Amino acid sequence: MAIAVGSKAPDFTLKSKQASGIVDVKLSSNFGKKNTVILFFPLAFTGVCTKELCDVTAGLGQYSGLNADVIGISVDSPFAQESWAQKEKIGITLASDLNKTTTKAYDVVFPMLAGVGDTSARAAFVVDKNGVVQYAEQTPTPKDLPNFDAVKATLAKLQ
Repeated sequence: MAIAVGSKAPDFTLKSKQASGIVDVKLSSNFGKKNTVILFFPLAFTGVCTKELCDVTAGLGQYSGLNADVIGISVDSPFAQESWAQKEKIGITLASDLNKTTTKAYDVVFPMLAGVGDTSARAAFVVDKNGVVQYAEQTPTPKDLPNFDAVKATLAKLQ
């Protein structure tokens, strides 16, 4: 079960491949400044994950209007994530949790997805500027999308 609302969000430093090269993505860099939406997703280049992150990209202005950054986390390599983001025009920051340390810290491991191995489950968290989890959802199956209306409603309350 995903970590609970009211918990201190586990900080992380993950790698992201961007035009400038490999960069660190650190949750706590937003503390005191912005809220953060963390979206765990199973695997790049899959249908539901592509739909989810393309839809979020299309509505990115809504998140920035609610003073929030969006970070997508999967167990893919940063190089696979970058290739997928370029192919699908995904505009959010993607961060690689190749070793599954952050996935485990948030307690959203999906065991043996399609017989391939352990991945991140599909999950959404809203972490406020103070590093406290204000919304937590792990979907029942990897095919289900998080309740983005609830995510945005949570962000709106944090204004």
